Amino acid sequence: MVAPLSAWPWEHLGIFKYILYGPLAAKAWYSWMYEDNILKDLWCIHILLICTLRGLIHQLWSSYNNMFFLTRNRWIKQQGVDFKQIDDEWDWDNFIILQAMLASMASLIFPSLNTLPLWNLKGFIASLLLHVTISEPLYYWAHRFFHKPYLFNHYHSLHHSSPVPHPFTAGHATPLEHLVLCTVIGIPITGSILMGYGSTAMIYGHVLVFDFFRCLGHSNAEVVPHEVFNKLPLLRYFIYTPTYHSLHHTEMETNFCLFMPLFDALGSTLNTKSLELHKKITSNSGKNGRVPDFVFLAHVVDIMSAMHTPFALRSFASTPFCMRMFLLPFWPLTFIIMLVMWGWSKTFLFSFYNLRGRLHQTWVVPRFGFQYFLPFATKGINKHIEEAILRADRLGVKVISLAALNKNEALNGGGTLFVNKHPELKVRVVHGNTLTAAVILNEFSKDVKEVFLTGATSKLGRATALYLCRKRVRVLVSLLTRNFALYRIV
Repeated sequence: MVAPLSAWPWEHLGIFKYILYGPLAAKAWYSWMYEDNILKDLWCIHILLICTLRGLIHQLWSSYNNMFFLTRNRWIKQQGVDFKQIDDEWDWDNFIILQAMLASMASLIFPSLNTLPLWNLKGFIASLLLHVTISEPLYYWAHRFFHKPYLFNHYHSLHHSSPVPHPFTAGHATPLEHLVLCTVIGIPITGSILMGYGSTAMIYGHVLVFDFFRCLGHSNAEVVPHEVFNKLPLLRYFIYTPTYHSLHHTEMETNFCLFMPLFDALGSTLNTKSLELHKKITSNSGKNGRVPDFVFLAHVVDIMSAMHTPFALRSFASTPFCMRMFLLPFWPLTFIIMLVMWGWSKTFLFSFYNLRGRLHQTWVVPRFGFQYFLPFATKGINKHIEEAILRADRLGVKVISLAALNKNEALNGGGTLFVNKHPELKVRVVHGNTLTAAVILNEFSKDVKEVFLTGATSKLGRATALYLCRKRVRVLVSLLTRNFALYRIV
């Protein structure tokens, strides 16, 4: 039997869960169109706007976290988010819907919330004090309580099931946990209002700053320089870091704090390795880091597919690409970025992840698919491909693979242009066909003496036949084969 409040009531609705925002939108639209007092239901617009801004904060942190060309030397865990984690965290924004519902109920019960002033400095001070004195210790003890066997197994284990910290992991939890979090975030806001210091700006500021720091702590890229703590030692007890929080996911009986490690220090749950690991990661951020074993040299197909990148929309990038209407408004921005890429003309580091313990990178030639068919662009494209190969060779990369049009026969003969031009290359230049041929050849037993090739020959058949002939293996082909070049090889 499923434990109460361990599953979201709308988890089977899929994308239709966003219909739950419908009553708020309908109420705001009705007041705008048919009622004289527009300000009467202004709270509906505020709730919808806050929800939008909260989603935007998480998305911007996700984009930064996935910009591996900026963050690769600041990674805490040297592995990427796999498809399973993306699927598990697909509905990370459920908590925003939950809190929108609770905010709607509060606005209906207390109509005076519609008359709050726009700004009150005392409200910010009061909410900060209430957060430090009540919310922080309340979260600390509640978090420790969730690590008790029953609550952890039925509720909190879901949050810890994500192997790699990510800003969306902050929202990946059960309804019960988010109800507790609602209490934690609501106490300073409610307290400030009851004291007469409430304001609209205070509500916006407290909620958005709260989400900002939650995303910061769940980022897999360290952003806080250790020099700050060297100059202001006490600051380490008043603000946590991504490194600090990541240790809680690996050593779960330590670092329970919300944003302030002070309460971990007072509760004797402070991880002693936190400061040392933080200094190590930030100190190494200026270095090149580990050399990848494999580099995939890709290129962008067209402007629409260029939006299918992990740092744009992670969930969309994890599915097979197809045209979506919601992408059209972003077309002009992507077009401008394309022009910048052409102007800068640098090979971009596009991704950075671990696969079975080996470090892989994807580099992107700053050219779009249609450019490969322009005769005057051939020289420039080959120049970028050559620079990427030489760069990989200097770094000590073992294999570089040319993707799609980067290995076009008409462009560079499948990469032979660069291999012949630079015979001293240590890096192996391959592409999909040669890798497939290698897999086929690996299937042959060492004592094979004769092979029969059937079907229409291609690059794969040619490469396979060439290799086998050099190994003194007899190669037979079908008479139906029309590739006479293969006959001459055999």
